[in-house]
Amino acid sequence: MPLRVGIIGAGIMGLSLAQRLSSNGAQVTLFDREPQAGGLTTYHDYGDFWWDRFYHVILSSDRHLIGYLHEIGLGDRLRWSPARSGLYAKGRMYPVTSPWELLRFPLVGMIGKVRLAHTILACNRIRDWRALEAVSVEEWLIGLCGRRTYEAFWKPLLLAKLGEQYRRVSAVFIWSYITRLFSTRDTRAQRNQLGYVSGGYRTVIQRLETLIQAAGGTIRLGTAIQAIESAQGGGFSVRGNGRDEHFDRVIWTGPIDGGSPLATKGLVSVGTSSGPVEYLGVLCPVLVTRRPLVPYYTLNLAAPEIPFTGVIGMSSIVAAEETAGLFLTYFPKYLPSDDPQLKLPDDIVKPQFGEGLRKLFPDLQEADIVGLHINRAAKVQPLQVLHYSKRVPTVTTRHKDFFILNTSQFVNSTLNNNAVIGAVNEFVRTHGRSFESTPDRSPAVLETVEAS
Repeated sequence: MPLRVGIIGAGIMGLSLAQRLSSNGAQVTLFDREPQAGGLTTYHDYGDFWWDRFYHVILSSDRHLIGYLHEIGLGDRLRWSPARSGLYAKGRMYPVTSPWELLRFPLVGMIGKVRLAHTILACNRIRDWRALEAVSVEEWLIGLCGRRTYEAFWKPLLLAKLGEQYRRVSAVFIWSYITRLFSTRDTRAQRNQLGYVSGGYRTVIQRLETLIQAAGGTIRLGTAIQAIESAQGGGFSVRGNGRDEHFDRVIWTGPIDGGSPLATKGLVSVGTSSGPVEYLGVLCPVLVTRRPLVPYYTLNLAAPEIPFTGVIGMSSIVAAEETAGLFLTYFPKYLPSDDPQLKLPDDIVKPQFGEGLRKLFPDLQEADIVGLHINRAAKVQPLQVLHYSKRVPTVTTRHKDFFILNTSQFVNSTLNNNAVIGAVNEFVRTHGRSFESTPDRSPAVLETVEAS
């Protein structure tokens, strides 16, 4: 008899886990409170086309993610493009992609450029990240390359990725960012390669939904989980939208803290930490235009008067036929997850955004704009503050058939879909065989299972 497995959370982690387990014979039911699967990688209707709600790319070094895309039959849908980076300062955009462009970058002197190259090399040589947790990213970068180079080059990048919270982040962030980014470089062509799946993550999400359902799995969207309780005779009773269902095993993919009902009901034990895990949210206007706005995938901003923290020129790497011949640009603003700006209505956000847009692109005409969409998310990524690994609570399951797999334990990497698929791969390697048949329900002492 197939094992009945309930998975809570239909982001990429929950979807890929459900696909893997259902393909191995488990009878999987996947729950999510949102009406559409995908979590932070979900898609959006931009009018003439569908594309990702938030910006995502695939690096050529993302071996877990690329391997998984081939595994689910989407390898032939991968597309690759050379990617450029830019920096906006003092009313101008400067290219900063190649070593030659960095040498010509006028806002940093020759000594600063040498120290800039030294900083990048230093990051790539570091293997033990733990010492970096004790120093702020600002202090570490200034020590390596000097204040002038930091202010001109690194600070705009930190603002683009973290907003004003960058001052509280440890050097682990920039180390993990640089090592991941530079691992995608094609040294023969001297360019960075970035990729995407034709059709965006909508293609990936819909393929996973199809595979899960073809294997006999069920996906319940728009379903809030009210309770998870141990059932008499073994397994669990899961209540969603007032409906109770029985499962032999349950996997939770969301964050957990000491106040979680999972902890208060005794399913998990949450160890003490040096402070709460804080999250960054994002307010992300997305502009659809008839002409491209920037030739760069990433444009970092050294301009405090601009009310967003970066510019992502998605159409610099995505073919025009993917977006109906139109051009897609994201304007993220990263904020603490409890910042009131994340809840501002669109009719307040749009004028503020428009004012910054006119400063950045003074020649942009109203006739160039096809649509403006305001996307937002309260919890995008944990904030890697000083000694972050000590803040992450130790979460241990107290029931042998209850499992936890989530992203809050990523202490030495930036949050990305390659890391997510890597975590799913490890979970399946460790626990996959035990999900292939119904467990023995004879009385036994419950063993403790460490969170993945």
